[in-house]
Amino acid sequence: MIGIVIIIFVLGYIAIAFEHKIKIDKAASALVTGVLCWLFYFFYEPSTTTSESELIHQLGEIAAILFFLMGAMTIVEVVDSHHGFNLITDAIRTKSKPILLVWVSILTFFLSAVLDNLTTAIVMTSLCGKLLNDKKDRLWFVSIVIIVANAGGAWSPLGDVTTTMLWIGGQITAYNIIAKTILPSIVVALVPLLILVFKFKNQKIVSRDDNKSRHRPESKIILFTGIGLLIFVPVFKTLTHMPPFMGMLFALGVIWIISSIIHLSKHADERYKYSVTQALRKIDTSSILFFLGILLAVSALQSFGVLGQLAEYTVKHIDNYYVTGTILGLSSAIIDNVPLVAAAQGMFSLEMYPTDHVFWEFLALSAGTGGSAIIIGSAAGVAVMGIEKINFFWYLKNISWLALAGFFAGLITYILQQSILG
Repeated sequence: MIGIVIIIFVLGYIAIAFEHKIKIDKAASALVTGVLCWLFYFFYEPSTTTSESELIHQLGEIAAILFFLMGAMTIVEVVDSHHGFNLITDAIRTKSKPILLVWVSILTFFLSAVLDNLTTAIVMTSLCGKLLNDKKDRLWFVSIVIIVANAGGAWSPLGDVTTTMLWIGGQITAYNIIAKTILPSIVVALVPLLILVFKFKNQKIVSRDDNKSRHRPESKIILFTGIGLLIFVPVFKTLTHMPPFMGMLFALGVIWIISSIIHLSKHADERYKYSVTQALRKIDTSSILFFLGILLAVSALQSFGVLGQLAEYTVKHIDNYYVTGTILGLSSAIIDNVPLVAAAQGMFSLEMYPTDHVFWEFLALSAGTGGSAIIIGSAAGVAVMGIEKINFFWYLKNISWLALAGFFAGLITYILQQSILG
């Protein structure tokens, strides 16, 4: 029975990895895989009551992640519907390509830590489209956006879904992951950035859009409210000791009230355009369902005991969490990092690696940044690839080595930092 479940999981994984070839959305493959894995668990477990209890327990942990992500996505959509991000992007006014590249990278790095790397990559790719008319220049700029967005998301509990999963799962704490991985994440972004700055040395932007967007007064209010509330979520958890998704739901409720008050005097159609209700319709529901399906599948393997056995084998034969973390990070360039991290959470218990153990920090860093090595290895990469129509092999030839240079430099920085500071 367990062998059948493993085969189902592997086949589902293959379908997810090759969604562009088979033309089936990975969310559909993940949902079918998750349900089938649990179906066989119900056949395997003689007691229906025990099976239902285990499923409800696992679903509770999964729901905490999904509600958190839904809240964060909705807040970001509310800010975007009010053109709040234009306030940030319109502040960049330079004709130097190296300086522009640096500003784009700085904004990407810190925005992705507060928002998420996917949303930030889309926002900054849009910015590059406004500022750069030359297609070749845009390809280089948006490629560095992918690397920096993934690096910026890795050190923040809000910035990358895998780091969020580790935070909600209790493997890391917000303060510690920021303190321990921000420097290595900066190195991940800095190494390829410096190489490209040298490439564009003394080059000027020949043609660009110099027209600033017109901003409504509420844009600034919603922007700072949204970012402030997102930053407040880790503080809320620290102060109340409630799960992070409760803080995110509270933040969503607050911005819902504020946005409603701002547009109170407007016509109903105008209010709806800027409402949270409309934002909820625009969030990426397909991604939410993908996370649900793949986390269900992984939790089924955990309930079968497969992940525990795999952990014992890994510890016995590798016995080095830096090597394990590096392998998982590089694998995330080929296989989605969400199921990889979910599997690691199921494999390695908190008894084996307690909260804020080096392994969890290293995993957050490697899984969050390793996907940049291949353009389809991260959600940010896939999104930018679609927007700018980047050729897979162009990225592989010109950018992959830059991403890997930053990746290994960041991992080495973490290891050195740990050996010096402990």
